[in-house]
Amino acid sequence: MTVQIANTTHPSNSNGKGSPLPLGELPGFETKPDALPPPPVVVKKPSRAKIVLPALLAVAAVGVGTATWLGRGKEATDDAQVEGHVSTVAARVPGQVKRVLVKDNQPVKAGDALVELDARDLETRLAAARADQLAARAQVDAAQAQLALAETAAQSNLSVARGGLTQAAALEGTTRAAIEQARADVTAAEARASLARAELGRSQRLFDDHAIAQAEMDTRRSASDQADAALAQARARLTSAQANLGSSRGTTESARGHLVAANSGPVQVQAARAQLALAQARVEQANAAVAQAELNLSYTTVRAEGAGTVARRTVEPGQTVSPERPLMAIVALDDTWVVANFKEDQLREMRPGQRADVKVDTFGGRAFAGHVESFAPGTGSRFSLLPPDNASGNFTKVVQRVPVLVRLDAPAGDVVLRPGMSANVTVHVAH
Repeated sequence: MTVQIANTTHPSNSNGKGSPLPLGELPGFETKPDALPPPPVVVKKPSRAKIVLPALLAVAAVGVGTATWLGRGKEATDDAQVEGHVSTVAARVPGQVKRVLVKDNQPVKAGDALVELDARDLETRLAAARADQLAARAQVDAAQAQLALAETAAQSNLSVARGGLTQAAALEGTTRAAIEQARADVTAAEARASLARAELGRSQRLFDDHAIAQAEMDTRRSASDQADAALAQARARLTSAQANLGSSRGTTESARGHLVAANSGPVQVQAARAQLALAQARVEQANAAVAQAELNLSYTTVRAEGAGTVARRTVEPGQTVSPERPLMAIVALDDTWVVANFKEDQLREMRPGQRADVKVDTFGGRAFAGHVESFAPGTGSRFSLLPPDNASGNFTKVVQRVPVLVRLDAPAGDVVLRPGMSANVTVHVAH
């Protein structure tokens, strides 16, 4: 053992004299044993984390339990917004804007004038359509007169043709009778001429025998000449009658031709009726053109189809508009609803008619009573611009959301629900 002695003195006692101390108690004197003593026992304080962590876990468990208890029989989502009828207003006919009669955010009623277009071009077209209408009506009048004339002429021509055919047949019969009479006259004249010649021969022999006088001979000769002349005349009448027969036959054929032509009168009447129907169709076409022109003229005043508030007004005076370009939108604030996008696994027990609580963020979470009205036929992503195609590429399952329409049970009252406002929806699915 090594001993170190320090040059120190013990403090003096009460009488002022110092007294020696043991070596082990002298200052600076240290004894280093060969074996170290055991370390002292340290008592550690409990850790704060071990105290706080169980408390936090207990609070979390209580919170989860409370939330589970309170949320039992309910399905909620904050992916919801107010929706409404937003109708786009556009011009029905192209034209130049003359006046804009409304401003942004202005309430309008159904039928209120919104925009006026320059109507001079359409007024000119209306005047032209009315002129065509008058011309078509005049054509109808002319066609009606032509039809009446055709019907009268058809009846008259048919009667005349039938009468002419009857007259020609009678004339032909008369001519044939005249021929027979002429033939009989020729026969009689031939007999008389033969008799006259015989008598002249006998008279000539008697005259040669000086049995009769010259005067009687002259009488017999004159009678013979007269008989010959009568025969020639009868033969001439027969020839004339035969010639008249040919003429009467031609007259008969002509009468028959007139009758055939007269029989075509109904066809001419039918053609006239067709012309009248065509003229009437043109009148109807002209009437439709006038109606369309009047309608187009009325379209120069763009009116509101329903009540609402003007939004997104993009039209200005002097601007050229067309039907494919929207002018403004009208939002119907009196008919709004809420569309809540629930996760697909939240729809298991959700049914139409179930009670729902709607809280709109704009009004500090004020709750409105409503009910589930209907479900969308597909998820929201299915009706997006580019629907997902899980059959191509790598597949990552994503929980889809289905839009659910929630209708409020009563009007909002003193507040206005505007389309696009954010909302929280809770549906009571317990019953």
